[in-house]
Amino acid sequence: MIARFKDLCMDAADTRSLAGFWARILDGEVIDTGDGDFRVDPRPGGAGPESIWVNRVPEPRTGKTRVHLDLRLTDADPAALLAAGARLVREPDAEISWWVLADPEGNQFCAFAPREGARPGPYKLVVDSADPTAQATWWAAVLGGRVETSAEGDASVVGAAGFPWDRLLFDPVPERKRVKNRVHWDVDLTGPDATALITAGATLLHVPDETAGWWVLADPEGNEFCAFPPRRAG
Repeated sequence: MIARFKDLCMDAADTRSLAGFWARILDGEVIDTGDGDFRVDPRPGGAGPESIWVNRVPEPRTGKTRVHLDLRLTDADPAALLAAGARLVREPDAEISWWVLADPEGNQFCAFAPREGARPGPYKLVVDSADPTAQATWWAAVLGGRVETSAEGDASVVGAAGFPWDRLLFDPVPERKRVKNRVHWDVDLTGPDATALITAGATLLHVPDETAGWWVLADPEGNEFCAFPPRRAG
């Protein structure tokens, strides 16, 4: 294990609005970080791996978001999500049994009907992938956990260190990544720097400097992620 999952991050033009939306649908608390960014923390535990950082960026979204959350609904339909500001993209049909929705910045996510014994809220983080098994295997080596594959061609990492949801799922898609992801995740390193990640096959995009104390890297399919030095005790 090279790192632990830290949190999820979303780029936004209107960070306050997007943070407010996700706080409403996840029953979270909006934290103003004072620099134009916001954080959505779960209640009542405060900041943790289920937190979502909403970061201000100047560029608009282009293309489909390749990283998204799957949510389990509380009710039989997503009416509450629509009332909170979500947009309906696709209803269940002959091909899918879930709703596809979009947040106020156009990032799509999926909403599934309630299931007995399953708590409402996020339960999967889904990533579009050209080679799901290779991606899941790489991330399992980074975060720990085991790889599970399905007959549909997807592959998941289950039991990853620090991961707050059921699985990190890589979903097969025909198109390859071409633009920067507007949703990504951060990790906490177990070692002092990103050397082990680079040796494992990550691409270094940016080193820590006076404005940002973390490494920016990309996985083998080009998905950007941030790696932070180990947290100091206390």
